[in-house]
Amino acid sequence: MEEILGEGRFLELVRDGQWEFVRRKNISGIVVIVAVTEARELVLVEQARPAVRGRVIELPAGLAGDQGEETLDVAARRELLEETGYVAERWERLCDATPSPGLCAEVVTFFRATGLKRGGPGGGDETEEITVHRMPIAGADAWLRARVAAGLLIDEKVYVGLHFAG
Repeated sequence: MEEILGEGRFLELVRDGQWEFVRRKNISGIVVIVAVTEARELVLVEQARPAVRGRVIELPAGLAGDQGEETLDVAARRELLEETGYVAERWERLCDATPSPGLCAEVVTFFRATGLKRGGPGGGDETEEITVHRMPIAGADAWLRARVAAGLLIDEKVYVGLHFAG
């Protein structure tokens, strides 16, 4: 039987038997976008993440359903434009994955976006300070190592994105 041990505005700490985990409130899913340019670059975002006390390189991503009824497809399109300023001609739903199943109840849905064109400024909404990067897929290892050497963290989903970028 589930028991809510504590809750904040966006999260709840849950106990189910002997297991404790975190669950997001009021969302229908999480989307992650593998956006690939015609020049074979993976579009990435960089932003501060207080939980790890640093800046993190990530794939564009976000919550679905936190703005009312919203499908995962619609959320993916909204997040790509909001965070990066790109719109995509072609979309493909890739897979569902659990980024940290021992800690949280999150299931993320990966999408590949291609045929990218500028559609806005990007940089996130009023609560975000996002820097957009285009990383050459062919030089990904060196590019990522240079960012780590500069003190940035790399979200694990970037490596999944490289797999799906092909």
